[in-house]
Amino acid sequence: MKSLRMFGVAAGCLLWAALADCLSFTVNTTNGPVTGHPAKTASTVHEFLGIPYAQPPVGKLRFMPPQRYVGDQPDCVYTPAKLVPFPGATPNYARILTAFMGSGANAHSEDCLTLNVWTKGTAGRKRPVLVFFYGGRFTIGDTNTPFFDGQHFSEAENVVVVTVNYRVGIFGFPGAPGLRQNLGLRDQRLAVEWLRDNAGAFGGDPFKNNIFGQSSELWQSMRIPMRIETTPLCCFPLNSRELAARNWYNASSLAGCGSAGDVLACMQSKPVDDIRLAADKVPPPPNTSVARSQPVFQPGPDGELIFDDYESLASQGKFIQTPMILGHGDRESSFYNISASARGTVLTDEQWAQSVTEVFGCPAMKEADYRTQHNIPLWRYRYFADWSNTRLFPNSGAYHGVDLHMIFGNSEGVTGDPESPDQTILKRIMQRTWAAFAADPWDGLKRHGWPVYKKDAYTVARLGYNNSPFPDFVKPAAYDARCPGA
Repeated sequence: MKSLRMFGVAAGCLLWAALADCLSFTVNTTNGPVTGHPAKTASTVHEFLGIPYAQPPVGKLRFMPPQRYVGDQPDCVYTPAKLVPFPGATPNYARILTAFMGSGANAHSEDCLTLNVWTKGTAGRKRPVLVFFYGGRFTIGDTNTPFFDGQHFSEAENVVVVTVNYRVGIFGFPGAPGLRQNLGLRDQRLAVEWLRDNAGAFGGDPFKNNIFGQSSELWQSMRIPMRIETTPLCCFPLNSRELAARNWYNASSLAGCGSAGDVLACMQSKPVDDIRLAADKVPPPPNTSVARSQPVFQPGPDGELIFDDYESLASQGKFIQTPMILGHGDRESSFYNISASARGTVLTDEQWAQSVTEVFGCPAMKEADYRTQHNIPLWRYRYFADWSNTRLFPNSGAYHGVDLHMIFGNSEGVTGDPESPDQTILKRIMQRTWAAFAADPWDGLKRHGWPVYKKDAYTVARLGYNNSPFPDFVKPAAYDARCPGA
């Protein structure tokens, strides 16, 4: 085991922007002028919220691919996740889950294809851009939450941070026969294209657009042909065309539009809440996992964005040839234990540990191996920290999504409780690491002393192990030994 202590911690923000730049909040984009305002707590950062990147997907554009866009906007329609009680829940339990799952009292609408930008200004050198797509298993999620507020990350590292709303559930992945599929992924593509054309207006470098995502978004962002930066890996079976069509017709029947043939016009004419409520009643498909249910409306193979032969394509190196940061939490399962408990499902600690290995660890190993076989740099980590202000229950540990507190730097804003000194140190290390990758995906982390992944070397970074503020490194076999092909 080797230690790493070379990152250092910034002692304050960089107040270098020109005064004129600090006072100017309007930029010109392909949409026309867009006006922002100072961020609430990071005073050197400008935030531009609710910028449309596509036409509102309403009326005849409902269930259609996004169209280019020719005030603030609400979040996309989805069924808000319902908080359920859990034994021993901490005082911060509800605040954390409400912010993470987007289950607050936000307004929701189909007119939601918008993005948010945080930047320290437009003057001077162009900055790396980090574009974040939320997870939520293609079913829930929004950007109007303190969890994904980009002001502190932007201020700490002088990067442009972007968060994007896209369609989820039946609105993003309807599965209707004869129509273009995977609309939520197409939304994401259009958002990235908009940023390619407009990042410079916000002080960003359009040649350094980096995508990072959490949970289901790792998998989605890997399919957008730009630089990739990702956080926790999450995989589950795709919907087949047959299953997707069956779910679509179940929903159309429940909405009063019939269960066969061309029901599109009827479904487009229904009030949005009628569609949402009908979709909520469609039963999930049978699932081989006792730990997690499978989403009803989610991506499926379409031959354009999603394919059904990834093993073959990956072994041939037919994937995006860009570097990647890849990692997950040590106790991802603690998050899923909450919904399992609500269903009456009780698993042993060993079963939960095995689910983390099968669902997160082994896919991460496979992805890392495919990339190293084709000489594409990859950096791999496992997050362990268990800070008191982000804990869900006494032994929740490093649960699903908890490391996003460190990257966005918003744990105090989410929970109301301050960080510990060691927590602040590790947060700054992680923010600096992600920013270094964004600035130079091929060599940035090498200069920070983080070795490129190798299967037989000390190259898996342990972040927050035993709540240490400094990373150390172990061989992949320490956690991959139970994976096939390890």
